[in-house]
Amino acid sequence: MTVTAPTAARDTVGALPVEPAGVAGQRQRCRAEQRRRHTRRRLLLAADAVALLLALTATQLATGETPGAPPGAALLLLAVPAWMALAQGLGLYGRDLERPSHTTTDELLAIVLLVTLLAWVGVLAASLVDPEPLALDRWALLWAFAMIALTLGRTAARALGRRLPAYRQRALVVGAGATGQLVARKLVHHPEYGVDVVGFVDGNAPRLRRDLAQLPFLGRPADVAAIAAAGGVDRVIVSLTGEPDRVLEDAVARLQRDGVQVDIVPRLHAALGPGTTVTTVEELHLVTVPATRTSRVSLAVKRVLDVLLASAALVVLAPVLALLALLVKRSSPGPVLFRQTRLGLHQRPFTFLKFRTMAAGTSPEAHRAYVRRAADPDALPEDHGLFKLEQAGAVTGVGAWLRRTSLDELPQLLNVLRGDMSLVGPRPCIPYELEHFAPKHFERFAVPAGITGLWQARARAHATFAEALDLDVAYARSRSLALDFRLLLETPLQMLRGGGTR
Repeated sequence: MTVTAPTAARDTVGALPVEPAGVAGQRQRCRAEQRRRHTRRRLLLAADAVALLLALTATQLATGETPGAPPGAALLLLAVPAWMALAQGLGLYGRDLERPSHTTTDELLAIVLLVTLLAWVGVLAASLVDPEPLALDRWALLWAFAMIALTLGRTAARALGRRLPAYRQRALVVGAGATGQLVARKLVHHPEYGVDVVGFVDGNAPRLRRDLAQLPFLGRPADVAAIAAAGGVDRVIVSLTGEPDRVLEDAVARLQRDGVQVDIVPRLHAALGPGTTVTTVEELHLVTVPATRTSRVSLAVKRVLDVLLASAALVVLAPVLALLALLVKRSSPGPVLFRQTRLGLHQRPFTFLKFRTMAAGTSPEAHRAYVRRAADPDALPEDHGLFKLEQAGAVTGVGAWLRRTSLDELPQLLNVLRGDMSLVGPRPCIPYELEHFAPKHFERFAVPAGITGLWQARARAHATFAEALDLDVAYARSRSLALDFRLLLETPLQMLRGGGTR
């Protein structure tokens, strides 16, 4: 049986493939929610158990012990239940549903603390059983192997889980204005979040962008709870609408009673950054945007870390850099490195380096025209579905692979050593892009440009030109060493997914 959603304020209104409404629909949604939670938890539990087993086996092999020997087996039998109990207490099995963009990187600090705690507990327990001096090098190896195995295992489990239908959520977006369409577009272009947008709820039914035209209008905000119940919706995202607050408050209360998760987009969402927190004054929730303060000590530490990490990376990657240089040289006539004037800290120009990916002498006019198109607020992705210029006739075969893997960016490590750039910061800006900046976008020049940053790690070619600049500004406003470390950890995962940077 098909239940038609309440009629919206225009003639063409979509209808969802629906489940039974009322109490039966709520029970079915609760069962689906339980399946999702159980699926995610079981995948992560299995990944953790396998990771700990592999870490212990690798440690025994590295130290010449027989894998599965009694001491190791006993250690595993104790460590796995202890890990799972403590991990559950730290929320390592239940945050994926609440936060679509949640990744293993977000849990890295908790994983480090938990592995370290269990390692020290193991050291103390072993010292009580055996008074002989402890082989701390073995515990250090076990700690390192466990960190690597747990991180990779959880990443693989999430990648597998997000391909399963039981892992995904159905979502409605309340409000189809600019903000609502922005939310929907980000979810549509990031299927790895596991959230499928099934339509909009809006009394005015405004015109949708072409890349969202397939999403129907399903009714008015006052009826969103009934629409969610009819369509088996698991998540409702409330953006800016013209509806009275009382109507939305009543709708949110009913959705919560029905077991639907509700996300509310703040009115000044563009002013918020990674450092934003929520505080409470007598149950009134305030979104706190911290002041931008960067001490001289923090800047000095950031520069020291840039030099140390860039130097170490150049030494370790020297054979890779040499091989890539040879491939570029043999791919087509021209220099190995592409040089271009970019703008860094305080709009200071510098010579930007990367491996050449296009035929020598390619005119920049095609990219300049693309920037003009992409700067339009209503800009749509290119034919390949990304906000990225593909110059198929100019890009070499090796260059296409370098772009896809982002390996063409490696020479920027030299820019970091020279002080032109940092490892983390806004993307290096081309001078002619300034023509399309809004006044707030110039805040990005308060910090050095970076090899990676919020745009590169979180959105890449899925963001419009203006959205990329907004992410650069968000980084400049919320910069911190903690954020830098987090982005450095997230970037390799983005590189593995492919897509390239501009």
